[in-house]
Amino acid sequence: MAEYDRGDEREVRESPFQTLTKHIAGLKIQNGDTDSSEVDDEPKVVETIESLCISCEENGETRLLLTKIPYFREIILMSFSCPYCGFSNTEVQSAGQIRERGTKFTLKVTDLEDMDRQIIKSDTAVFRLEDLDIEMPAGHGQLTNIEGILNFILGDLEAGQRRRKKEEPELWEKIDGIVQPLLKMTLNQNFPFTITLDDPSGNSWIEPSSMDKDSKYQKVEYPRTAEQNESLGLGEAPDETNGHHTTDEFPPPSPNGLTAHVVPQIPSTTSPSDDTTTLEDVDILAGQNYSLPTACPGCTRPAHLNLQLLKIPYFKEIVVSAVMCLHCNYRSSDVKTGGEVPAKGKKIFLDVREPEDLRRDILKSETCCVKIEEIGVEVTPGTMGGRFTTVEGLLTQIRDDLKSTVFDVGDEEEGGGDSMPEDKRKAWEIFFNKIDEAIKGELQYTILLEDPLANSYVQNFQAPEPEPKIREEEYLRSEEVDEELGISDMRTRMGDRGEYEREEVQSGDAVAGREEDVEAERARAAELVSQATVAGASEGSRISDSSL
Repeated sequence: MAEYDRGDEREVRESPFQTLTKHIAGLKIQNGDTDSSEVDDEPKVVETIESLCISCEENGETRLLLTKIPYFREIILMSFSCPYCGFSNTEVQSAGQIRERGTKFTLKVTDLEDMDRQIIKSDTAVFRLEDLDIEMPAGHGQLTNIEGILNFILGDLEAGQRRRKKEEPELWEKIDGIVQPLLKMTLNQNFPFTITLDDPSGNSWIEPSSMDKDSKYQKVEYPRTAEQNESLGLGEAPDETNGHHTTDEFPPPSPNGLTAHVVPQIPSTTSPSDDTTTLEDVDILAGQNYSLPTACPGCTRPAHLNLQLLKIPYFKEIVVSAVMCLHCNYRSSDVKTGGEVPAKGKKIFLDVREPEDLRRDILKSETCCVKIEEIGVEVTPGTMGGRFTTVEGLLTQIRDDLKSTVFDVGDEEEGGGDSMPEDKRKAWEIFFNKIDEAIKGELQYTILLEDPLANSYVQNFQAPEPEPKIREEEYLRSEEVDEELGISDMRTRMGDRGEYEREEVQSGDAVAGREEDVEAERARAAELVSQATVAGASEGSRISDSSL
């Protein structure tokens, strides 16, 4: 990216995420092709461009159509055709901005209606069929449905199978082992199966449904790596010799008051050989703000990570963090909890019965699942990250995130466009009306926070006494959950060589077995004590009889 001075700071902020439509409109105005009134009043529906055919090297015709997809955003449909050799091709590209985070969609396909869901795969997305371990790499944008993309993969795999059967029977047999179950999927005979769509640009999408429950549909946003940003043209990967930016490259705290009170500025050098203060020498004090240099997830340029340690009464310590980039104006926040990993997970039930309950503080960790059966809401872990807010704030965030997924930002009034089916439009209207009623306190419901790490919290107005509206239940994690959370591979014990070694962490099943053993030992001990008491009483009786 070109360097700009402070006078061009606004241009630097907007350039990494500038929409293509604004860029095209700006070029037309600058080049004098048309004036602003023509851009607004007489937009071209289809743009036709003469282009070279890659098959016969004659001139063909490419047609471009800028359109908006319901539930999603603006895209460009491209169609090429050659009148000389008959070659044709279609492709889809995003016309919107590159999102600040990458997105990964996961869908469990269970019936015919799921096969009709729309799917947009950008040229930077990777589509995977998890059950068959098939991956469709980045490089070709598509606007289709799930059935269509499965047929596309099936066609690619079946191409040349007759030749392989004669010339390479072993390869034919391996591919046929994938083709047959994939063929059953396209014929709706192999339900259920799971698909994923991972796009670092955030411009791919799988159509959601208001009836999705039990983690059937998941959308997870994640920060891009430096390599992913480089592939998207947003920045260069870190130098292999250093692996990180130097402290001098990071801009000073903003004078607008956002970080003016941040103390101290923790240096990035952590080498024991240096005389500078390292992270291990810094005492993190509750209530103090701290600033760390970091790389912006949006543009990979130097940014600031602001931290503050807070203590929640009757709970534990949490760390509130916020990333701010002065170059691309990227901002994000997150909440992390401290303390050891508990042996059990926890479920918290909150009965919302009156408007006062909406003002309760609530902490949703990044591993927590939120369920509200009365509304039909289920937020899977990783979807929203950590949030420390109120009940009203949490519901508002859930509503806004869902609306941005369904209608895109600024499209709520249009209801997804004219092409959205009327039954789906009404279903979404009923769904969002219920959430609005819950936010206003006009609906009674129960919020369930299910956290395998027991790092979530709901404010108790009667603390330290229990409150009837709040119920807590502990449960044992399964081995699969421990494996997914990385608990099984934790290294927390210092070995003889001064290095951390792997420690066998007891899983939920092991904890249950250990508790059963303890209870059995207690029962046997109580039985022995009882027998000894009876024996002692009998002996004492005999002694008394003999003395008489």
